[in-house]
Amino acid sequence: MNRDGVPPVSDGAGERPVRADARRNRMRILEAAEAVFAEQGASASTEAVAARAGVAIGTVFRHFPTKPELLQAVVMNLLDRLTTEVDELVNEPEALSALFEFCLRVMAVGVRNRAVFERLAETGIRVHVGDALTRLRPVVDVLLERTQRAGAVREDLQPAELIALLAAIGQEAMTAGWSEQFRHRALTVLFEGIQLTTESRGQTRVASSSRTEFDNRIERLTSPIITIRRGGYGDGCR
Repeated sequence: MNRDGVPPVSDGAGERPVRADARRNRMRILEAAEAVFAEQGASASTEAVAARAGVAIGTVFRHFPTKPELLQAVVMNLLDRLTTEVDELVNEPEALSALFEFCLRVMAVGVRNRAVFERLAETGIRVHVGDALTRLRPVVDVLLERTQRAGAVREDLQPAELIALLAAIGQEAMTAGWSEQFRHRALTVLFEGIQLTTESRGQTRVASSSRTEFDNRIERLTSPIITIRRGGYGDGCR
């Protein structure tokens, strides 16, 4: 046994279980770190992460020798999980709703883990929403193509343009800590702008089989006045 209570790696048949244990420990640490940082901020101690994960502090340091390395690993784990989640949206039957949900999830991940991104920025590593969206480009391509085939959004909208628009909104949402309601409202305004319109009986109307559900989304929004607080970094819309 080593000082962390883990058997040393051996040759032959005994090697596979140790590797499996190491993978499980690593995932437990990352999940614990995400939860601890969300609750206490990214300045929370490594000891708190170890306690939440149920492992020795030495086990944490063996996987992640420094705090920045742990933070970076948390971010990569977040992106991996987000990729898996949004991949499932391409099979949703309602094209416009799936694209809207994709945008909401991207923004939510940024805001929910804002403390981690801020701490990483202090070490010189900045997380940009646009970079994450570029990584998700294949999903964006499919979701946008589906909505265009359904006649839900304008045909001349390019994936790169949608990514740029969402990146701008998502970056500000993360930086300012927008509330869930404000994020929803901002995306609603964006989607109103990218929807396909046609001239019908002398009036401009939205030509989309998905319009009814989108209208229902808007109607479900509550309507209290949004207060915008101006001040130092971190003040935003609540």
